[in-house]
Amino acid sequence: MSLVIGLDTGGTYTDAALLNVDQGDVLATSKALTTHDDLSIGLGNAIAKVLKAYNGKADNISLVSLSTTLATNAVVEGVGGRIGLLMIGFDDAALQRADLARAIGRDPFYFIDGGHKPDGSIQLPLDIASLETIANKLKSEVSAFAVAGHFATRNPLHETQACNILRDITHLPVTCSHELSSSLGGPRRALTAVLNARLISILERLITATQCIMTQQGLTCPLMVVKGDGSLLQADFALSRPVETILSGPAASLSGAAFLAGAKSALVADIGGTTTDIAFLKNGTHRLKKDGAVVGGWQTMVEAAEIRTCGIGGDSEVTLNLRGRSGGLTLGPRRVVPLSLSAIRWPIIKDYLASQLALPVANTTDAQFVFPIMPNGVPKWLTRSESRIAKKAISNGFSPVGKIASTQLTLGSVGRLVSRGLLGICGFTPTDATHVIGSFKEFDSEAAMLGAKLLARQRNGAGEVIADTPNMLAEMILNELHRSSSLALVDAAMAHEGSSEKISLNNPILANAFDEEASNICRLVSVGVTLNTNLIALGASAATHYPQIAKNLATNLIVPDNANVAGAVGAAAGSVQQRVLISITQPYKSKFRIHLPDGPIDRASLEEALATSRIAATELAKERAQNAGAITVDVKLDEEIKLVALSTGENLFIEAVIYATAQGHASRR
Repeated sequence: MSLVIGLDTGGTYTDAALLNVDQGDVLATSKALTTHDDLSIGLGNAIAKVLKAYNGKADNISLVSLSTTLATNAVVEGVGGRIGLLMIGFDDAALQRADLARAIGRDPFYFIDGGHKPDGSIQLPLDIASLETIANKLKSEVSAFAVAGHFATRNPLHETQACNILRDITHLPVTCSHELSSSLGGPRRALTAVLNARLISILERLITATQCIMTQQGLTCPLMVVKGDGSLLQADFALSRPVETILSGPAASLSGAAFLAGAKSALVADIGGTTTDIAFLKNGTHRLKKDGAVVGGWQTMVEAAEIRTCGIGGDSEVTLNLRGRSGGLTLGPRRVVPLSLSAIRWPIIKDYLASQLALPVANTTDAQFVFPIMPNGVPKWLTRSESRIAKKAISNGFSPVGKIASTQLTLGSVGRLVSRGLLGICGFTPTDATHVIGSFKEFDSEAAMLGAKLLARQRNGAGEVIADTPNMLAEMILNELHRSSSLALVDAAMAHEGSSEKISLNNPILANAFDEEASNICRLVSVGVTLNTNLIALGASAATHYPQIAKNLATNLIVPDNANVAGAVGAAAGSVQQRVLISITQPYKSKFRIHLPDGPIDRASLEEALATSRIAATELAKERAQNAGAITVDVKLDEEIKLVALSTGENLFIEAVIYATAQGHASRR
């Protein structure tokens, strides 16, 4: 009997499931609240609960497998460490492609001479002096570096040299773009490297916390991490490639959905605290998005399950429209800790809420609270105003936003500290709304009601209150969650059929299809949308929200047993898989160039180049699978040879690509 514990650390809950993987049985499950300022607390509670339910020896557990939505949530919310980006051999215009300028934001970036040509030859010598100057300047100002070289996938030499220089001088983590993707497209590789560098500290905290708890619980087995394609990585290997864990949680949930529901074809929606992840299962398996996962509007180069992630969840931040005359509200994409949940850990929040409600005039920061997440103190790379707010937050501990920030300038600093993951934020959410109307009562309903009263009395640009009663406000929020979720499902289904992304945004008929207020105003035209497949709903709040969403879409709803821990189940059921791409070009007649991770090599004929590439791809895929934690490895090869027929009857060689996929069972004790 092979026993595996699957863990799924989300924005709100940390779930655990114990599986007998040989027989495919779920033996025990548990849930615990995710504790963001100390992840080990939530992890420890989840593992302890599932081991207690198992009532067996920890020595019997052969593997622990961890999935997480923390990387996905961080990308969607724009959270992560301050990084430095070095673009080698690119011109200034590269920053305007692939949305790279928006991704780098206010973090430092530099253009360095160097890089390579399409054939892998050197474009310009690497400017080592500039690299050393930048490294010394930034070593105390950033948490990590991202390096992207011109045509680095054809020759990674300059990226590798830059990486060595940065590590030697700064001793900080460095992400090279060629290590994350073998595809062309420098700006998009740079974007992926930026996201990876930002996520390193987040994943490191999670893995360190998990390993610490495993030791405390007597678990001496290996630890694996779920990738965005649903396969597994050895924990230490994952630390250098955290961007591959983007969509880790959603991919694990897909595997869990197939395991739990047994549906051959269905649209799967997994609602968490921060996001809703949507994918289509066909014949019990999900499709891979080989051109790169799209997360939070970013088109990455991370091969992952074809999942569409939208910033709608049970803990989505509620933002009231206080400037317009029509009022209304929006949800997300930022996650906040619900007031009802905050009151369990910080009971004083109800005193703060009551004090705010006693004031005769509403304040825009009412029902908003912050708490510090800085175990290592205030980072040196913060600006002066951010550093002052951070120190004040540490001194005050859990406190109202208005207590540490009273001006627009200081409120801006708070927002940036939240986006850096240095401050947590609490506020009113759909989870609180369910406590107000009574459909969900697991946390503190009194805190939720106080928050609803505070938000309901806020006034729009016309001087009218946002809602006449707390219950009316709660209904407005839940209606918006159901409307937005229904539209996201329609968008995902139509995109799967080949339509453009977010098609409903450009179609007012679709956009208003699930808006009760809009349908009451316009009675001359009504539309209905039907989803022509089953809908599998996963997540802790699936049974609360998805009956109405399924009704909106006139479809059959399946909420399987253990749907609330589907990610943990899927994590336990995963295997190791690694893919390698090797390309062949022809820079000169009778010379075929093979572009390998260590640099290009040449062969005199296409047949020789193909033979060499097949061997190299097989060995490299096998090596990566073993490094990722596989014990027995099978490798499958695919290849694509691109030729153009000429008028002479001959074929012109363009490029050949060898794909190697290595798959194997994870190493178990």
